[in-house]
Order: sequence, then structure tokens, then C-alpha cells
Amino acid sequence: MAPLKLTTAAEFKALVDRFDTFLFDCDGVIWRGSSIVDHVPETLDMLRRLGKRLIFVTNNSAKSRRDYVAKFASLGIQASEEEIFSSAYATAVYLHDVAKFDTSKHAYVIGGSGIRHELEAVGISAIGHDDTRAVSLATLNEIEPDPRIGAVVCGIDYEISYRKLATAHVNLTENPDCMFIATNDDRTLPGGKHMYPGSGSLLSVLLSSTQRTPLVMGKPNPPMLECVIQKFHLDPARTCMVGDRLDTDILFGIRGGLSTLCVLTGVADEAAVLAADAPQATYYAASLGDLCQIDHV
Repeated sequence: MAPLKLTTAAEFKALVDRFDTFLFDCDGVIWRGSSIVDHVPETLDMLRRLGKRLIFVTNNSAKSRRDYVAKFASLGIQASEEEIFSSAYATAVYLHDVAKFDTSKHAYVIGGSGIRHELEAVGISAIGHDDTRAVSLATLNEIEPDPRIGAVVCGIDYEISYRKLATAHVNLTENPDCMFIATNDDRTLPGGKHMYPGSGSLLSVLLSSTQRTPLVMGKPNPPMLECVIQKFHLDPARTCMVGDRLDTDILFGIRGGLSTLCVLTGVADEAAVLAADAPQATYYAASLGDLCQIDHV
């Protein structure tokens, strides 16, 4: 069935009445870069007043949950750490609870402070994230496999360097017991006016050089889905996933048996949403902010 376009206050009210829990992507739904999407704070406030449960599920690993709480607050949005489920947090939970990672070893991180903070919160030492030393052909032999590295974790890294990629490469190719985990594999990252390379684009270098396949944590992959469902005890029939990307957010919802709402404030446009070969959202709307029309019915 083709996605149903929502445009009127009555249609938005029917949507809200149908669900108890809403899962939201952040980039391209709540904000674009550092700018809030119009009327989203009013929409979220309205949903809370109606007793809805809000959960923010993001593939962006640049920030920890604590950092996300601060970003939400800076944009005038109430949110708690318990309501935020990021790919960095999912990675830490997986390594600690599922993989039973040996905490005498280190995780080598290509990524930002978000991954480091979440790993350290569960007792896993993170190294490499701040390794910005220059390297040249003459000094490449400085980079050796390190038996203390038990995992390479790749996320979005705004200070990506050849040294980081080379260090990850030698550990993944010389140590078969070294785990290979990606926080997410989004090809692009919405950054305001433009789209930019995402974690998946950075990850592609290591996929090519190592010929190894990582376990990908983020949407729409099973590890993230299983963690979210288990933690929040979701009733799929009463839960709606709201996102802007068809290949991550909407597919994530479909795989979880959830209804889905695609908004057009990020990656997908109307033509993409209606394409016959695209993951089929249940609904689509111009913006999450449009739901605040309910308050004026």
C-alpha cells in the first residue's frame, strides 16, 4: 500500500490517537545541523501532555546521551538520558552485555567523544579517537598491531586521518580475534543546507582494505532493533517510528513491525517516499512540526 500523506489537523490527531509510543530519529527530523525544525518543540510538548512516550533513536554516534540531553535543552526541548538511544550507546551495550568484551583490552575508536564516553561508562577503555599525529610513507612502519586492542569501533569522525585508518587496518588484518564494529553505516549525514559524507562513507575505506565485514549496530540493523525493543518493552501495534531516511529509519520500523511516519525535512523527498521500490512508510508528512496543528483544532 502506498504511504498515506497527512496534511490536516484531523489526520494528525488520528495518527496521534493511534499510538502510545513514538520513536524519533534526530538529524533531519528534530533538527537540521544546529537548527531546530520549525514547531517541533511545540509538537513534542503536545505529545507529552497527551501522555505519549517519546524515545529518540539516532544513528549519529558523535555525542553521548549526556551530550544529547544538553543539545536538546539548548534547542528548548525536554529530554532525559533514558529517552535517548544512540548508536554509540548501543555499541557499548552490545560489547559489554552481549559480547562480554574483555575489559583488560582496549577498543580502538574511529569516532568522536560520544563513543568514548559511552564505552567508558560501561568500563571499556577507548583509545585512538584523539590520535591526530601526522604520518608519512617514511613513518608508516611506526604503526603496528597492538595485542591490547580487542575491537575496532568505527563511527562518524570529523577528524578522520590516515593514521587512524592505518591503525585500524593493521589491527583488523593482523589480529583475527579483533572485533570489527560500526556504530552505523549511513552513507550521508544531514548538516543543515547540504548533505555530507556519513559514517558509512568513512567505513567503506576499511571494508575495501581489510575485506572484513563489520557488525553494524545502528538502524536498520538487528542489534539496534533488538536493544530498543528489549529496553523499552515496545508494543509494536501501538508504536510509530518517525524518520527522514527510508533506508534506515523507515526500514528500521518496518523490520520491527512498527508503523512509520516519514517526514520531508531531511534526506527523503516526496518522490523518494512514493517510489515503488522504496521501503514503504505507513504515513508521510512535510514536517514533524505540523503535528502541533492538533492544538488548534
